[in-house]
Amino acid sequence: MTTQVETFEFQAEVRQLLQLMIHSIYSNKDAFLRELVSNASDALDKLKLEAFKDKDLSVDTSDLHVEVEVDAEARTLTVRDNGIGMTRDDVVRLIGTIAKSGTAEFLKMVRESQDAAGAQDLIGQFGVGFYASFMVADRVTLVTRYAGEETGTRWESGGEGTYTIEPVEDAPQGTAVTLHLKAADADEQMPDYTAQWKLREIVKRYSDFITHPIRMAVEKPGAEGEEPTTEVQTLNSMKALWARSASEVSDTEYADFYRHIANDWAEPLKTVQMSAEGTFEYQALLFIPSHAPLDLFMRDANRGIHLYVKRVFIMDDCESLIPEYLRFVKGVVDAADLSLNVSRETLQQDRQIQLIRRRLVKKILTTVKELRGSDADKYKTFWSEFGRAVKEGLVQDPDNRDAILEVCSFESTLDAEQQTSLRGYVERMKDGQQHIYYMTGDSRAVVENSPHMEALKAKGYEVLVLTDPIDEMWVDAVPEYDGKQFQSIAKGQVDLGGDDAAKDEEQEKEFADFLTWMSDSLKDSVKQVRLSTRLTTSPACVVGDSDDLAPNLEKMYRAMGHELPQVKRILELNPAHGLVSGLRAAHQADPEDPALAETASLVHDMAVLAEGGELADSARFIRLLSSRLEKSL
Repeated sequence: MTTQVETFEFQAEVRQLLQLMIHSIYSNKDAFLRELVSNASDALDKLKLEAFKDKDLSVDTSDLHVEVEVDAEARTLTVRDNGIGMTRDDVVRLIGTIAKSGTAEFLKMVRESQDAAGAQDLIGQFGVGFYASFMVADRVTLVTRYAGEETGTRWESGGEGTYTIEPVEDAPQGTAVTLHLKAADADEQMPDYTAQWKLREIVKRYSDFITHPIRMAVEKPGAEGEEPTTEVQTLNSMKALWARSASEVSDTEYADFYRHIANDWAEPLKTVQMSAEGTFEYQALLFIPSHAPLDLFMRDANRGIHLYVKRVFIMDDCESLIPEYLRFVKGVVDAADLSLNVSRETLQQDRQIQLIRRRLVKKILTTVKELRGSDADKYKTFWSEFGRAVKEGLVQDPDNRDAILEVCSFESTLDAEQQTSLRGYVERMKDGQQHIYYMTGDSRAVVENSPHMEALKAKGYEVLVLTDPIDEMWVDAVPEYDGKQFQSIAKGQVDLGGDDAAKDEEQEKEFADFLTWMSDSLKDSVKQVRLSTRLTTSPACVVGDSDDLAPNLEKMYRAMGHELPQVKRILELNPAHGLVSGLRAAHQADPEDPALAETASLVHDMAVLAEGGELADSARFIRLLSSRLEKSL
């Protein structure tokens, strides 16, 4: 076979990434070995699964292992596995480009990071661990052969913008990554990665839980007068943490395992271990992270739990095991009775998977509820990082809606500094109060300064302040909590239990002709004009019917390209305000005055602006207002 060396250029994003790696000053360069060992372990798992699926695949899976090999004289370090290997196309696709979404965001975050530890965290979050090799190596050589193929591939690069690829005939099955190490520094800015004690330390710290043996030839000093000997040692314990009782596992081991599966350098906020025996058996080890991943709200972000069957790796992002609103939860589920030959499609229909999923969700929500009662600081961290995602479950998961409501927190008018639970809100409700009052808006300031708040503030009612985009959706999907109906103060009629019904009825009669005229004058903008019970100082406000689409939700749908019919709202007037009573008196004096219609339009537009809305014709509003101001001078 003629050996042909081909030279390629890295994808632009990869070149930028390599330069950051090569010229970085990250304090913890040990990341490179953890990432290479993790990649090797994944390759071994994939080979075992492929051999099970394809009975014609002629491979030996009796001694799957990772090998760490050091040549101190040549200053090389090789991480080798006898796993699935890669084809030539795999090498180009996986090494030469970064297909994972969020790369641009990763590069931006690294550049903006002000400290080495913060930048180091990002490597794990974005899963670009292979490129971390260039933090410690001047040149990286990769030799690989895919299981079942005869020809291997050699990849090599100095990280300066290009890489070479050539076929290799005698490559063993699997992948070997050889790092041509940079010189070690006396001040340990660049540790000596040919030192066996250093490699042993890194493996023990980060990869002790890998289920395959990680081996290294270790030099043993000989007795006096005898030559040193070399023996191959296994550096990791290979114990599956999820199969051990909590009393046998240290917090450090849990944290290291979490870092491995989550690609995160921070410790988890909470560890959850559970198991089931009987009709079907499984073991689960779950982690709630201490911070949200940067891709939490990206559409194509990876999510899911690692699935094993009888310790055999199946997939690393089993979405069927966890609902989307809990996509931040990381961990492992090891089932005893599933078929090894499963696909994502069959998993979605599998009864056992659905039962496991229900139990995981229940356990996670129970854990968060317990966290709220036992550790307020941790709960506050959880909610600030993941609350927006959890609230999606109020729409997506009606079966667990009550449990989700119990772990939710909301801002309210009671205290701008502290959020409240719904349980706390209900306990503080006034005698005779039948509803949980809330208002949605773009910000707390918009909600607090809204005219809709006036009467409730005056009478001391607490109102939930809902400013997340998801709030616009779940309030329409959730009818009640603990028997109390949710009531928007910007929709429908708000009954605050007043005792002036007779007075209100008399006032309606007095204003009837005026309201009819104003409704007709504004018929293109509103569906009705009526008197308000929610205003105390503002002249007017706009409200929706109980079943109307909220303005912010309407705006969201239109932004997504949905065509919606115009939603006309209701204009409520404050009969005690001088502008309203003056306009009514002017109408009674001269119903044909054309200036009255312009004033009615100004009243409506001011009400729209007061709630943070957008005018249909802002230029006309400015023109009318300027004209009126000019005449008043």
